[in-house]
Amino acid sequence: MSLAMSPEERQKFLAAVHIGVLSVADDGRGPWLLPIWYGYRPGGDVRIITGRESRKTRLLREAGRASLCVQSEELPYRYVTVEGPVVGIDERVDHDERRSLAHRYLDAEMGDAYVQATAEVEEQEVVIRLRPERWLSADYAKQRFD
Repeated sequence: MSLAMSPEERQKFLAAVHIGVLSVADDGRGPWLLPIWYGYRPGGDVRIITGRESRKTRLLREAGRASLCVQSEELPYRYVTVEGPVVGIDERVDHDERRSLAHRYLDAEMGDAYVQATAEVEEQEVVIRLRPERWLSADYAKQRFD
């Protein structure tokens, strides 16, 4: 029996709130892995807001591809991994998108406080768009112990 999620299941899972672990090549070293906030709507691109001059942005520009893994940490365990090209780096961050991302991870009150406290960095951020091409998933609720 396959533990793989259907396309609809994996897109729904990726769209739910999870801390993502982004992996990008770093020449001469192992892949660079880091936890991130991200946004995703089924059928769309993964969207990541980060610093324009960050190491992450530099490596994503150089590699042109990345992987992202999200998981549940409660039973039954589930995960989705996507890999694909960086299809865009938007040099301007939409304030409403930034606020929405903060609300996604912190709730409305704390998200607004975060956006206000970090307002000075908004002009120094970019939106990275990663297009999921390859998917890997597992839903251990599908496992039978008969």
